[in-house]
Amino acid sequence: MLLASISTFAQSTNVWKSLADVSYKISEDQFGELYVPVFSEESKKLEGKEVEADGYIIPFEGMFKPEHIILSSLPLAECFFCGSGGPETVMEVMLTDPIKYTSKRVKVRGKLVLNGKDPEKLMYILKDAKLVSE
Repeated sequence: MLLASISTFAQSTNVWKSLADVSYKISEDQFGELYVPVFSEESKKLEGKEVEADGYIIPFEGMFKPEHIILSSLPLAECFFCGSGGPETVMEVMLTDPIKYTSKRVKVRGKLVLNGKDPEKLMYILKDAKLVSE
């Protein structure tokens, strides 16, 4: 019983604190230099596991898709794309069911994927995600 409780707690714990521990190395591709994330051991342990993340939906003009959103741990004025946050403060979320845009904080749950190879995608991706609360 205790083991099941610990497992449930670990899976529902908010993930942003663990994801904040990332460093970068300089690499090269056919276009030149790029920064490649070096994930912490704690982050690597979460890969493939179901985790929860809360945050704000980033509204990209003409690009909002109700089943594929960008979630920021920080409010819009401080997010990676708009303000002072780093790339570790945002993630792509692939939802199983479409949601409506809201400026309120939301919570989603899904399987965490660490992306250290595809520079066209964010380094954190949540797949098969569901909206937990709005």
